[in-house]
Amino acid sequence: MELPEMESMASGIGVSVPVLRFLICFAATIPVSFMHRFVPGGTAGRHLFAAVTGAFLSYLSFGFSSNLHFITPMLLGYASMVFCRKYCGIIAFILGFGYLIGCHVYYMSGDAWKEGGIDATGALMVITLKIISCVINYNDGLLKEEDLSEAQKKYRLLKIPSLLEYFGYCLCCGSHFAGPVYEMNDYLVWTERKGMWQRTKQGLSPSPYVATLRALLQAAVCMGLYLYLGPRFPLSRFAEPVYQDYGFWKRLSYQYMSGFTARWKYYFIWSMSEASVIISGLGFSGWTDSNPPKPRWDRAKNVDILGVELAKSSVQLPLVWNIQVSTWLRHYVYERLVQKGKKPGFVQLLATQTVSAVWHGLYPGYIIFFVQSATMIAGSRVLYRWQQASQTDSLKKLLVFINFAYTLLVLNYSSVGFMVLSLQETLAAYESVYYIGTILPIGLILLGKVIVPARPARSKAQKDQ
Repeated sequence: MELPEMESMASGIGVSVPVLRFLICFAATIPVSFMHRFVPGGTAGRHLFAAVTGAFLSYLSFGFSSNLHFITPMLLGYASMVFCRKYCGIIAFILGFGYLIGCHVYYMSGDAWKEGGIDATGALMVITLKIISCVINYNDGLLKEEDLSEAQKKYRLLKIPSLLEYFGYCLCCGSHFAGPVYEMNDYLVWTERKGMWQRTKQGLSPSPYVATLRALLQAAVCMGLYLYLGPRFPLSRFAEPVYQDYGFWKRLSYQYMSGFTARWKYYFIWSMSEASVIISGLGFSGWTDSNPPKPRWDRAKNVDILGVELAKSSVQLPLVWNIQVSTWLRHYVYERLVQKGKKPGFVQLLATQTVSAVWHGLYPGYIIFFVQSATMIAGSRVLYRWQQASQTDSLKKLLVFINFAYTLLVLNYSSVGFMVLSLQETLAAYESVYYIGTILPIGLILLGKVIVPARPARSKAQKDQ
């Protein structure tokens, strides 16, 4: 397609040419992933197809330099496994995040995304998590089994993957464009058509077509809603005098609607990536217990839309939003910061959210949002403890509603920082509603230290366990 045609098409749908080029390549991951099912040459052929198509789509979308940016941390991670297995996990973590931060700073990617542009750093973010998880799992292969968690036992690598396997995993059919993040172990078993991907004795083989169509339909609805709501609730409104003329409740409702609107863009992207991973077969996660059994596609799922919009507690949000990245953070940051025999606390939660902020970029808005989210979750836990200790159903229902309203308010208040990014704009938006979304979580955390509900009485049998 010639550039003038690209420009006219881009202007017709209200995006820049780089974004249109990305969307075309991103949509192409679906037929490319479908073709992966029929690649000749056995396991090696499938690895080669995954790596080559991923690199080619990156080249078409972002240009030749994108693959150089991807290969650099990939080779650094692989070298750490080859030359320093004992410390390869921490080396890959530092080098991977260091390189990613450097790219964030150099390209000022947050500003580009905010203004409707795009670059390769979003895909590099996904590849960075893949590299680190692969290297850490190879590091875990040295540890004694009794010292490992269930997740570590499941995903550890006893031998180093070949370079072909490693490149296929990192770039697989363009899945690095928007995720989801998945494990090297799962990728290898899927590519070899073993484990749950092996045809059963009854000849059962999961059909991906209905699930793929459902994901594509969801993507279309999400994009339609985003295109409808976007012009009505622009981020630029926060800097306009008309916003300052709003009353308190209208400002608060505008913050809610701006966050609500922005989420549909992410819902669209993740629904498309879900369709791509489902149609390849990699998204398959087992069979239901129903009769007849139905395939489950949890590995491809990155968001539960209703779960986010109707979350009864802030604690539920990491389980329904950017699901696979939240799982990665839990396995490779949160759980590994907990000392053996001790329970995780606010320190581990704050550290995990800080890593998530740095992963997104060093913009003040990101850092404020993720620190806020840590306090938001901690405040929600206080409400949940009070709810569990309630002696009457009416009080319990009231606390459930309060937790729901609290989550809705603080999430959308906090997300303004994630969207506007700059310190000045973030603080101005928060100040316009009197920092209510900051004060509420901190107030609840402090109240939780004072109003400590009695622990529910346990039976003798429970005590003996």
